[in-house]
Amino acid sequence: MLKVGITGGIGSGKTTVCALFELFGIPVYYADKQAKALMSGQTDLALAIRQAFGAAMYPNGVLDPKALSAAVFGKPERVAALNALVHPQVQAHAAHWMAAQQTPYALKEAALFFESGSYAYMDKMIGVSAPEAIRIARSMQRSKLSREEVEARMAAQMDEAEKIARCDFVIVNDGIQALIPQVLRLDSMLRNIKA
Repeated sequence: MLKVGITGGIGSGKTTVCALFELFGIPVYYADKQAKALMSGQTDLALAIRQAFGAAMYPNGVLDPKALSAAVFGKPERVAALNALVHPQVQAHAAHWMAAQQTPYALKEAALFFESGSYAYMDKMIGVSAPEAIRIARSMQRSKLSREEVEARMAAQMDEAEKIARCDFVIVNDGIQALIPQVLRLDSMLRNIKA
């Protein structure tokens, strides 16, 4: 089975594109969602995060994502420490999930494929691209963030042009080019690529 990564910057519309692939019967592993699940509860990862960042990250035994974000955002060494804990756990979980899939290909959606090095475990990479102004507007609307907060998050990610240049395929999600035909073409191509 072909392992396909799908990535893009904040507000690019990765989730929308993944939902279309799911409509065509392709399973999608959502790395951020799984990371949150793995960081919650009484997992080894949750214990490691408590040890590294303090018990305040888990008031009443439940992860407080805002506290964790506040503890690391804008502090590269703390972001690196958190990523060093989370990324290997998510990669192992994703590999196990991928191995269980029975479709011609499966997708793993993540924002930080190239930054984390997990792109190396994929056979192909899809980039979802959108103009910066659209990405900012979508992120502000979806996450109720200020423009400054969105721009700070964008600045912390790999440059969009570099990220897209490293992908094997690109889906343009600019609100002008129709998504469904792009996804259908790519789905047809991916079904015919042998791993």
